[in-house]
Amino acid sequence: MHFRTIAAAVAAVSFAIPAIAQEDPALRLGMDASGTVMWEIDTIMHYGLDEDAGVTLDVQEFAGTPATRIAFLAGEVDVVVADWLWVARQRAMGEDVVFLPYSTAVGGLLVPADSAAQTLADLDGGSIGIAGGPVDKSWLILRAYAQQEYGFDLAAGTEQVFGAPPLIAETALAGDLDGAINFWHWSARMEARGMRTLVTVAEASEALGLDPGTPLLGYVFHGDMVAESPELLEAFAAASRAAKDLLETDDAAWERLRDRMPAANETEFEALRAGWVAGIPPEGPVDEAAAGRMLAIMAELGGEDLVGPLTELPAGVFAGPGG
Repeated sequence: MHFRTIAAAVAAVSFAIPAIAQEDPALRLGMDASGTVMWEIDTIMHYGLDEDAGVTLDVQEFAGTPATRIAFLAGEVDVVVADWLWVARQRAMGEDVVFLPYSTAVGGLLVPADSAAQTLADLDGGSIGIAGGPVDKSWLILRAYAQQEYGFDLAAGTEQVFGAPPLIAETALAGDLDGAINFWHWSARMEARGMRTLVTVAEASEALGLDPGTPLLGYVFHGDMVAESPELLEAFAAASRAAKDLLETDDAAWERLRDRMPAANETEFEALRAGWVAGIPPEGPVDEAAAGRMLAIMAELGGEDLVGPLTELPAGVFAGPGG
């Protein structure tokens, strides 16, 4: 009797072990709770796209991007969202981190609907609100573009007003700024509320010989984890792409995201949807030569405050399907 009891217990354990071993590995994501990336993560988890790809997402939401990066560098989460310039800078400082493309979405410089300005040079003597600070990437690209196209020093020829995205948006909409540069989703709302785009960052990038398809934002992984378990990055990349494919065409998928999207009305909702979809990066490797050209502009205008000790693109920045 005792033998049968022991044998049954051993059998139960032996059957349980394979079941545990077959569970999908988990990735700990540290996400900005208010970020547009949560539209994709929410979609992945709602439709089970992570499980279909063979990975489980454990999402921790933080109040702002800086908090996610602190948690990531401390090893408390496996994945965060950042721009590839941050990844390049971290690699130059000895951190083994890699970048998987998420979005190419960028804004532009907006002016009031009744503004007489037709080019950046027409803003000479005016004021420009900038949401990202003095080393905002969009601001730097537009500065380089103004210099190349019009011989106009946008920084010297205008007064810059720096502030949080909502403040820049409301100040510009009130007519207290001659132009404004904001994050793409705020720009979409501003345009939906009557402002017009004077020039997009994508247009300026192309004129500068850069590739507008270079994804600025991406998911950032610890390099050692990718080296040890490359299937985790591959599975996550598959889930991310499946969510993008769904959101590119599916009205119902967007309807269920309405509560996550701070759209005041249908016009803003459609503008946000269109802007997000337009930012879906192309499949395939990132053009590292184009990224290197962008880095050179960032280093020239943003200096060490933006790129740190970087003088050229470090090897290994772009990982997986992105490079």
